[in-house]
Amino acid sequence: MFTGSNNGTPGARHRTAAFTLLEITLAVLILSMMSLAIYRFVQTNIIAMRASAAADAVDARYTGLREMLTQQLQSLPPGAGALVGDAVRVNDKDRDTLTWICSAGPGLMTRYAPGDFRVDLRLQPHDAKSAQLDLGLLRRPKDDTAIADEHDSFVPLINDVTNLQIRFFDPRLNAWVPRWTDTITLPRLVRISIGRRDSKVPEEIVVPLARTAL
Repeated sequence: MFTGSNNGTPGARHRTAAFTLLEITLAVLILSMMSLAIYRFVQTNIIAMRASAAADAVDARYTGLREMLTQQLQSLPPGAGALVGDAVRVNDKDRDTLTWICSAGPGLMTRYAPGDFRVDLRLQPHDAKSAQLDLGLLRRPKDDTAIADEHDSFVPLINDVTNLQIRFFDPRLNAWVPRWTDTITLPRLVRISIGRRDSKVPEEIVVPLARTAL
């Protein structure tokens, strides 16, 4: 018997299974929100990875500087005046500097150079128009008598440092001194503090030039 109900007709089944416009809109909105969340998560992680890689690169420069200074200063012969510590004028201020005499090798940052060179670890303006200071090595031939700096070359090691402090431990005084002009003996220790733009704590490098009592 015909009951008048159309629940079993194909049209009714089609209307029951179909999505409404509201449901489709909500689904698209949810997918968009999920995509945005995933994008922001990935973007945040990429930025964090880049910042971490940049920080690691800077730390690697300080590590390399520490290794180079240790190798170079510990190889200096006493009694030859191969190490001097004094101040130079940079941007109208006295800045500490560390000077050593060496030939081609790590302390000169090149494997190919004839003769001996005078190498200064010092601060240098980034350029003529900038107040930024870079830490690097100023190199010149040891016996160069030219008044101009035409034979000088500067190798930047670490960019944008705030200050440089160099101290020498004199065992005769049992104290740290700001200058070293003794051409006969070497200091017991050399301490180098470098102000970092990215940290409130300066980077400190201590190089022993002689064995100390434990």
